[in-house]
Amino acid sequence: MNIRYDEKDQVFHLQTKHTSYIMQVVKGGYLAHLYWGRNVEKLGEHNRLTYPARCSFHPNPDAQDHTLSTDWLPQEYSGYGCGDFRHPAYQIQFANGSTASELQYKSHRITNGKPVLDGLPATYVESADEAMSLEIELEDQATGISVVMSYTVFAEHDAITRSVRFVNHSADQMKLMQAMSMSVDFPHADYDMIRLPGAWARERHMERHSLATGVQSVESRRGSSSHQQNPFIALMSKGANEEYGDVYGFSLVYSSNFLAQVEVDQFHTARVSMGINPFDFEWQLDAGASFQTPEVVMVYSGEGLGEMSRTYHRLYRTRLCRGEFRDQVRPVLVNNWEATYFDFNADKIEALASSAGELGIELLVLDDGWFGKRNDDRSSLGDWFVNADKLEGGLEEVAGRVKAQGLQFGLWFEPEMISPDSELYRAHPDWCLHVPGRRRTQARNQLVLDFTRQDVCDAIVEAVSKVLSSAPITYVKWDMNRNMTEIGTTSLPASRQREACHRYILGVYSVMERITSQFPHILFESCSGGGGRFDPGILFYMPQTWTSDDTDAVERLKIQYGTSLVYPVSSMGAHVSAVPNHQVGRVTSLEMRGHVAMSGNLGYELDLTKLPEEEKHIIREQTTNYKEVIGLVQNGEMYRLISPFEGSGNETSWMFASQDRQEALFGFFRVLAEPNPRLTRVKLRGLSPKTQYRLVGTEEIYGGDELMYAGIQLPLTTHDFSSLMYHFVAVE
Repeated sequence: MNIRYDEKDQVFHLQTKHTSYIMQVVKGGYLAHLYWGRNVEKLGEHNRLTYPARCSFHPNPDAQDHTLSTDWLPQEYSGYGCGDFRHPAYQIQFANGSTASELQYKSHRITNGKPVLDGLPATYVESADEAMSLEIELEDQATGISVVMSYTVFAEHDAITRSVRFVNHSADQMKLMQAMSMSVDFPHADYDMIRLPGAWARERHMERHSLATGVQSVESRRGSSSHQQNPFIALMSKGANEEYGDVYGFSLVYSSNFLAQVEVDQFHTARVSMGINPFDFEWQLDAGASFQTPEVVMVYSGEGLGEMSRTYHRLYRTRLCRGEFRDQVRPVLVNNWEATYFDFNADKIEALASSAGELGIELLVLDDGWFGKRNDDRSSLGDWFVNADKLEGGLEEVAGRVKAQGLQFGLWFEPEMISPDSELYRAHPDWCLHVPGRRRTQARNQLVLDFTRQDVCDAIVEAVSKVLSSAPITYVKWDMNRNMTEIGTTSLPASRQREACHRYILGVYSVMERITSQFPHILFESCSGGGGRFDPGILFYMPQTWTSDDTDAVERLKIQYGTSLVYPVSSMGAHVSAVPNHQVGRVTSLEMRGHVAMSGNLGYELDLTKLPEEEKHIIREQTTNYKEVIGLVQNGEMYRLISPFEGSGNETSWMFASQDRQEALFGFFRVLAEPNPRLTRVKLRGLSPKTQYRLVGTEEIYGGDELMYAGIQLPLTTHDFSSLMYHFVAVE
C-alpha cells in the first residue's frame, strides 16, 4: 500500500499489494488517467501520454497547440461544454443558465487512514495504518466550483475506493444536474461487460457481452437499487474466465437510483462512469454549500473473475459490514411465512418452535401479520403495535414461549411503508411520498413513507424502538416491498423536488443507523421482496440480506451464483422451503434444497410440524452438518467451479476453502438426470498442493495436488435434482 506523488512530473501513483493506479497533471492543468492494472514500479516518461494532432473537429483548449484536445484526453473526471463530447462525469447549471464547465488541478493532500463520508455508507478502516487516502482538488476557475476527488488504497485489500465532493465557493446558487462518483478512461475497448440483471424472484443473473461503439448501461429509476439491475459492472479482457485474465470491477455503495455506463468512442477507447442516476436528479448548491457523492469500490484482478470476487468478499465482509455480527456465525433459523402466511396465533408459533428445536434450529422469525389489524396485505403498515386478536399475550409472551423451546425470537418489520388503511395514515395522510393533485399509486396495497421528513423518521425510530424494547428480540427482518411512484415531498419547495429521491435514501440510512446502533445485540437482515435492494449500501447497516423470495433450489443456483460475483456468502440468506415450491411449483429433493441453502446463511421456511419423520431426520443431519462447517461457508474463500450460465446449465459447482487451506467444502448440483451420462470429474481450487486431505465421513485420503490438478470423480446419479457436499480436512 502506498500513494506517491512525483512533484517534478506531477504524477500520482496509487498502489495496493498487486495493483497500480497512475494519474498525471498534464498541460492545461488537466488530470489525466495513465494506467490501472498489475503493479508496476513506475511508468517511464516515454510510456505516458502522447499528443497526436487530430482533425479539426477536435477542439483545442490552446488555439496554438493542436496536439491537445479534451475530446480524446483520458481524464479522471471530465465536464461538458468545453471540448470533451463524451458523456461527462458531472454537469452543473450556473447562475447565468450555462452548463459549460471544465476542471483544472489546484491542490492535493495525502493522509493515512480513510475519511468518513458524512451521512453515507462506505467502506472503513479500524486503524490509520490500514489505508492511505488521496484528495485531489480540481476547480473551474470561471465559476468558483471545486471538485474534491477522494481515493483510498488498502493495505490488505486490492481495492481502490473513489468518491467526489462538490463545493460551491461562489456567491451564487448553482444546480448540480449530474454527479457521478467516478469516471475512468480505458485506452481501448477490447473488453466484455459483465452485468447482473433480473426480476423479482429471478435476481442477479449473470450476463456477458462484448462492448460496442456507443453507450451501454445499467441503471435503476425505481427509487431503490432494484431487482432488475444491480449497482455493479465489470469489464473482462477477451478470453478471461474465473481463473485467468484481466478483470475490472465497479461496485457502488448506494441503495437508490443509480447509473453505471460504458461509452466506447470513435477512437475505440472506453469511458466507465458510475454514480447517482442523473435521471430526475437535481441538487441545489447554495453559496458555500457542498454535496458528497456515494462511494465506488474498484477492484482489478489479473487472475480472472474469481479473484475479483474474493477481493470484494473479503473487503465487504470485514470492512463494509459492521457490528457484533460481522465476525460471528449466524444462527440457523425458521421463518413462519410459508408455513402459516397471515394465519397464525401464539399456539401455532409455539408448535413451530417446538418442532424446530427438535431439529437443531436456533431461531424462529415471526414474519408479516403480527401488528395492527394485519390479516392480509391490505392494511396496517405503519401501525407498529401488537395484533391482540392473534397474540393476546403480546410479543413478550410469544417470545417467551419460543424461548422456552430453546430458540431465539426474531421479528419482521416494513418500516418504510404505510397502508392507506392504517391508523397512521388516517392521522397523517401527508406522511407518504406524493404529488398534490395526482393519485397516490399503490403497489401491494401500500404507499411509501416520506423519509425526507425528519418528523416521519423520528416517529418510525420511536415506534420500532418501542417494539424492540418490549420483548427479547434477537433478529429483525427489515422488508421494503415496493418501488416509488409520485416522488414528491412536502418537505421541499417546488424548486427542489428532484432532490427527493436522494434525500429519501439519506433518511433511510439515518433511520437504519439510529436503530441498529441502539440495538447492537440484534441481527438485522434486510429484504426488499427478496433481493430488490441487495447492495453494498444496505450491507453497511445490516450484514445479511434475504437473497430472493424465490426459494426453489434450481432457481437459487443461478441467483446465488450471480450474487457471489460481488457479495460475500455471509451476506446471503438462503432457506429450505416446501415442495411444490411456492414460486415455481417445482418439486426438488430435500437433499438438494438443503445443500443449496447450506451455501449461504441456512434457514427453513416451511411447516415443520407436518413433516414426516424421514424428512425430519434429513433436516437434523443438515443442521448438524452445517454447524460443523458454518465458519468455513461464511468466512472462507469461495471458488466457483461450474457455472449455471454456461453450456446447458444443467450442472453447477462451487466450493469454500479456509484461508489457511486446511479445510474445504465442495458442492456439486445436477438439475436433470441423463441416460448413459458422461463421467464427471471436477477440479478443486484454493487448496495446498502438498497437503493431504481426508474426506470427512470416510477414510479416503486425497492429495491437494490431486484434487486441484486431476480433480475428483463424482458418482453417477439416477434421479433429477441431485447434489452432494464433500467436506475435506487436512491430515496432520
